[in-house]
Amino acid sequence: MKHTINNIISRIYGHGRGWCFTSKHFSDLGSPEAIRLSLYRLEKRGAIRRLARGLYDYPKKHSVIGQLSPSPEKIARAISERDAIRIQPSGAYTANLLGLTEQVPAKSVYLTDGPSRTMKIGSQEIVFKKTTARNLATAGKFSGALFNALKYIGREQISIQQIESLKNSLEASALTQLEKDRVYSPNWM
Repeated sequence: MKHTINNIISRIYGHGRGWCFTSKHFSDLGSPEAIRLSLYRLEKRGAIRRLARGLYDYPKKHSVIGQLSPSPEKIARAISERDAIRIQPSGAYTANLLGLTEQVPAKSVYLTDGPSRTMKIGSQEIVFKKTTARNLATAGKFSGALFNALKYIGREQISIQQIESLKNSLEASALTQLEKDRVYSPNWM
């Protein structure tokens, strides 16, 4: 048991503060019961924080505020790895991430091939919406995020300034990826 907990601590520290994880991230280090018990003991010691059932983080710390909440992206990534689902940020959330709007959404929405559900973690609300395979064809790529942001803004609402801003910020590799993935975007894009 001591060997399992030491290996788990080593992996957690190796990822650094801010890492979100589930017991599945340690499945190669011991039996499910040994991993569950190790995570429970680490939480009780204050070494890690339990965010929700089966979801933990190694929290970042601020000198004044104390423990910081993990980003919605890190939480969603940990859940997608645990549940073996694909996710893609959607709508206003993606448009904000790409700097196309200053609107900050109250909740983070992800398209998924897994079940639809809403998770509340602290003050954050993370929504997973089931979608079609076509909408996830570019999941995890810049092109997928861009397509979702542009769909949210809408054909008639996208401005020349937003297009120019995107053009100026794109690297050559992102342009190459967009060219390959354009078959997954609506014709107007």
